[in-house]
Amino acid sequence: MLYIGVDLGTSAVKLLMMDASGDIKKVVSREYPLFFPQPGWSEQRPEDWFTQAMDGLKELTAECDRSQVAGISFGGQMHGLVVLDADDAVIRPAILWNDGRTGEETDYLNTVIGKDKLSAYTANIAFAGFTAPKILWMRKHEPENFAKIVKIMLPKDYLAYRLSGTFCTDVSDASGMLLMDVKHRCWSKEMLEICGITGEMLPELYESYEVVGTLKKEIAEELGFSENVKIIAGAGDNAAAAVGTGTVGEGKCNISLGTSGTIFISSEHFGVDEYNALHSFAHADGHYHLMGCMLSAASCNKWWNEEILKTKDYSAEQTGITKLGENHVYFLPYLMGERSPHNNPDARAMFIGMSMDTTREEMTQAVLEGVAFGLRDSLEVARSLGISPERTKICGGGAKSPLWRQIIANVMNLKVDVLENEEGPALGGAMLAAVGCGEYPDVETAAAKIVKVVDTVTPEPELTRKYEERYQYFRRIYPIVKELF
Repeated sequence: MLYIGVDLGTSAVKLLMMDASGDIKKVVSREYPLFFPQPGWSEQRPEDWFTQAMDGLKELTAECDRSQVAGISFGGQMHGLVVLDADDAVIRPAILWNDGRTGEETDYLNTVIGKDKLSAYTANIAFAGFTAPKILWMRKHEPENFAKIVKIMLPKDYLAYRLSGTFCTDVSDASGMLLMDVKHRCWSKEMLEICGITGEMLPELYESYEVVGTLKKEIAEELGFSENVKIIAGAGDNAAAAVGTGTVGEGKCNISLGTSGTIFISSEHFGVDEYNALHSFAHADGHYHLMGCMLSAASCNKWWNEEILKTKDYSAEQTGITKLGENHVYFLPYLMGERSPHNNPDARAMFIGMSMDTTREEMTQAVLEGVAFGLRDSLEVARSLGISPERTKICGGGAKSPLWRQIIANVMNLKVDVLENEEGPALGGAMLAAVGCGEYPDVETAAAKIVKVVDTVTPEPELTRKYEERYQYFRRIYPIVKELF
């Protein structure tokens, strides 16, 4: 049988098809626009997601026996606010994870409601990108639209709804809404009251590997699929990427260098750090995870290369970088504000330490190192909790750079395992589909069978020592300059 994973990203939807053994048969990608109506705002049209996903599904399966497609599942950009009216029409464009308009609402939740109460209700505090602050923003600034709301959902769940007719979400994605009691895997009545919404507006909660329905008749006919194709709940993109990299079970680690950057540590037990600097979420394997998320990771490198240097040849820009651990130029990677651990939507990127002899290569190197240092900030929070992984998997577009992998390994002082397939959320979605269809008994079994490590980057003691000095300097910069933001 064949299983499809749909990765609904910020810039494109990636669709992957694999067979029962995990052999990837085909991958396709379809882009859609991103809108910035005001500085710091970020929106997309959910209808674009569906249109491109449907076209992608047709292209993905054009050359296969479509009767063999057994299940479809998802990984999706988290935290986005999608709202439908009584006619199932989208009320307004989706407000995305990297949207920074909710500063006042976030402050209200953290200071008036209080971080202690939020943590007790949801295991997390408010961040500007989370869904609950967006609901409060909409209630205040768009009361006419707010009054029309009948359904509130997350981006990937809009696809599941259009495909199956089931109003659903999964616990990993819902963890990032600030509406769910993560420890008990249910909606928080207190948070619903705070946001002025009802339980009927929210989808039914499922585990990521559970079947939520089957294809609607008209959708099956348009795609040429059987109506018996199962739709499996799926996961937030980071949890789906963790499944796709085998980061399941106790104490496993994954670093993702996508548009955003994450360090993801899986656990069989629920836990919250003292300052809520890391997110405490439910995991797609049925357990839990801690996650640090920086809003700009590979997107920093994309911005530097394409907008500033006016090139798309990323590897050529890295070829002249040879003096690792010796760079005097630093880069704060806060192009869209920052989440973990600073929780400051007003933070901004900056270079510091340049002189008349600073080279293009040094500035490119500073961008790569700045992202690594930013991820190290979250790793230090985990280490303060006694969680000290010795190795990590790595995925995302940035993970394709051998130089960046080397920098990550030495800045973090972690062995970095490189995977045979770096498809992350799309592969994780397909694996969840296989589990939901009964191909594997559980997520951990699927990961053990499918995920393969092909190389390991080992930290070099002398380089690690140099980067330790650089990191200690880097971590002093933000506290000094944050008042400027």
